[in-house]
Amino acid sequence: DFMAARGMNTFVYGPKDDTLVRRAWRAPYQGDDLDRLVELVERCQRHGVDLVYCVHPALSIRYSDEADLEALVAKYASVAALGVRRFALLLDDIPTELQHEADRTAFASLADAHAHLINEVSKRLDPDSSLIVCPTVYCGRGDEPYLATIGRAIDPRIDLFRTGRAICSPTLDLEDAQVFAETTGRPATYWDNYPVNDVAMGFELHIGPYRGRDPQLWRASRGVIANGMELFEASKIPFATIADYLRDPEAYDPEASWQVAIRDVAGEADEESFALFADNVRSSCLATDDAPVVTRAIEKFAFRLDQGEGRAAAADLAALANRLTAAAHHLLQGKVSNNALIDECRPWIEAFELGAQALARVAELAAAGCLERGARRELLPYLVRLRQARVRVFGDALDMFLSDLTVTHVRPGRMLTVEGGDAR
Repeated sequence: DFMAARGMNTFVYGPKDDTLVRRAWRAPYQGDDLDRLVELVERCQRHGVDLVYCVHPALSIRYSDEADLEALVAKYASVAALGVRRFALLLDDIPTELQHEADRTAFASLADAHAHLINEVSKRLDPDSSLIVCPTVYCGRGDEPYLATIGRAIDPRIDLFRTGRAICSPTLDLEDAQVFAETTGRPATYWDNYPVNDVAMGFELHIGPYRGRDPQLWRASRGVIANGMELFEASKIPFATIADYLRDPEAYDPEASWQVAIRDVAGEADEESFALFADNVRSSCLATDDAPVVTRAIEKFAFRLDQGEGRAAAADLAALANRLTAAAHHLLQGKVSNNALIDECRPWIEAFELGAQALARVAELAAAGCLERGARRELLPYLVRLRQARVRVFGDALDMFLSDLTVTHVRPGRMLTVEGGDAR
């Protein structure tokens, strides 16, 4: 529903935790699994959104085995019977060498085996169907030999997914897209790993705006598929900015788009508080500024403190800390428009509140002229609790600030215990 309202037109279904997509790809949909898929198909059809159904057979398939090929085509056919006409074959995140002896005998390389599989699947699909493939080499320069082999061998009407230079790419550049198109004989279809925050990125909340994508990318690309977080409501904020980029990439303004997205998803009454919070969880592969407002405030505070302007510096920092604390309290007190969004973001909002309290305490100590002698005792517990929260808020700025303030010389071997943790 949200996608259609934003003008997005394609939904790719291929979660790795659906065993019928990956580990048990040969098995048919039935019972509750079938009902769930039918509901998704019908909802997409109602809104004019193309559903792309994916199968990831490459962990177990024998490329030289006709029975496995028939089983794969049968799986696609069973979903086609529900009204689906667009399919994807996922060959990503697998060993880069052929595993089965029969396959090593039949094919010169993994690329040759994949080309054979892609062509056979494409030939056996309904003529009205289309196929997208995620190759094993889905990131890099775009001129890798594997891609050249695949590109030469398969029908040019078959699209290929690509994530860019990296699995999670800071930029998607027109030049790279052109290299990929020259190598493979077709424009890239970008599987953009943003705002996804799985695996090592789980401590980051990817709700910042879409950025770093060439405004001319459309000249050498079929389009962009954005890979979302498991946090469904929170994903809507970056999704909305992605929709704005795709609608008009040359006129796209990330910050303006983001403010509208926050208002639409969080609700107008909560916009100001949520925007202040969101400004401090920008960390992602797309962001160079983690927490710009707080970072500048900390830098200004440290400079003025060094210049002997401790009381004035403390007043400014206290004003900001009060704003942050009020925003956190507003979001956590339970009277918000989008409770699902707040529930998903709660670990980050709670750490945001704790950080605001830490800044307030710094300001109090500075105003009283006892920051230097009281910093370790008063501020170290905040630093420990922020680290124990295991979520990224304020980027590195607050952690480094509190670390600098609490550095003291402790006798070798002595353990200083603080509430909530310890520090050597």
